[in-house]
Amino acid sequence: YNNSVTQPITTSDGQLLSVKLKQVESYRRRTALLLVAPLLLFIIFTYIFPIGSLLFRSIDNTELNSLLTNTHEEIQQWDGENLPNEAVFKAFYKDLRIATEAKKQGKIATRLNYELSGMSSLIKKTARKAKKFDETIEIKAQLLKVHKKWNKTTTWNAVQRGTVPYHGRKYLTTFDFEQDFDGSIKRKPEDLRINVTLWLRTIFVAVGVTISCFLLAFPIAHLLSTLPSRYSNLLMICVLLPFWTSLLVRTSSWMVLLQTQGVLNDILVFLNLVNDDDRLVMMYNMTGTFVAMTQILLPFMVLPLYSVMKTISPSLMRAATSMGSTPFHAFRRIYFPLTYSGISAGSLLVFVLAIGYYITPALVGGAKGTLISNRIAYHMQSSLDWSLATAMGAVLLATVLIVYFIYNKIVGIDNMRLG
Repeated sequence: YNNSVTQPITTSDGQLLSVKLKQVESYRRRTALLLVAPLLLFIIFTYIFPIGSLLFRSIDNTELNSLLTNTHEEIQQWDGENLPNEAVFKAFYKDLRIATEAKKQGKIATRLNYELSGMSSLIKKTARKAKKFDETIEIKAQLLKVHKKWNKTTTWNAVQRGTVPYHGRKYLTTFDFEQDFDGSIKRKPEDLRINVTLWLRTIFVAVGVTISCFLLAFPIAHLLSTLPSRYSNLLMICVLLPFWTSLLVRTSSWMVLLQTQGVLNDILVFLNLVNDDDRLVMMYNMTGTFVAMTQILLPFMVLPLYSVMKTISPSLMRAATSMGSTPFHAFRRIYFPLTYSGISAGSLLVFVLAIGYYITPALVGGAKGTLISNRIAYHMQSSLDWSLATAMGAVLLATVLIVYFIYNKIVGIDNMRLG
């Protein structure tokens, strides 16, 4: 009978083996973290922070709130029915004078104009007149003399709502809805409904271009995968050639080809396929947008398909035909299902690129080919409504994430083959 206790295992330096293993494992984790730290920092500063800023800016109204701080504090006590009291008028006058001295009255005018049309000119005129106000007498009476709009409750409703630091009303505007001053939500007038049309057009173009690229890329990728290397390499260079040319140059080339007096119409007239007086209109409409975007995005569909088709053994089709199957039946039941991962990856890639395209629709599509990305650029550059632009960008990002989520559920991101 041996009642001896098993001795713990130690290393040559006398440390417990379990402790030593934990130290080695901890060292490996720290080393791995240091190796991926540059990539992690790159993703944070170039991806996480910009997207976070995008989402925050869509609800951020702190700039106007900081310019009308006193007004915001006083007007929150207002019932919204009758005209505000003297304290509100005096607070607004004080904030406007301070902003005018800092030359920021234009920002107040622009921001309040988003809440109520006509506020921009009203604020600018009031800022000029306010320099001559007598602070020893009632400010309310002096403001009412500047313009009759200061005697309307809707004007002060706009000021009250405009000074709220955070709100999500821009997301309503993204889908052509608006919120009244009483809090009710309704659709915009019919002549102002443009965003939903652009969303539907953008999705239609993205899906249409994806289908067009698939129909053109499938036979090209199949040919590339079956040709001998010396021929397939030459053809692959032709496929990749657009990548070596500037996007702006390619788009400009399509403008030359597709315009009414362009090369394509000249050829059709020369072949007597169309009359000289009835030339095809392929520019500044959806036709030009489809043609140009399909040609530009075609390589993004060819490469994933080619990478999958190259791995499919030709003996599978020969075996199927030798067992009595017709070529079409063998293609439908054997070859085509094996290309699903390439089709899905190429479709996802083309769709994501197409839904956010900007340069080509702007140059080739014109007014009839405008997509939601062009509308976002308009609000960023012309109307300066950055909150609305970022709200649209956030919705566009959400759309892409939904498509990605559906793809991951149906196909699986692990099966993506991009070539």
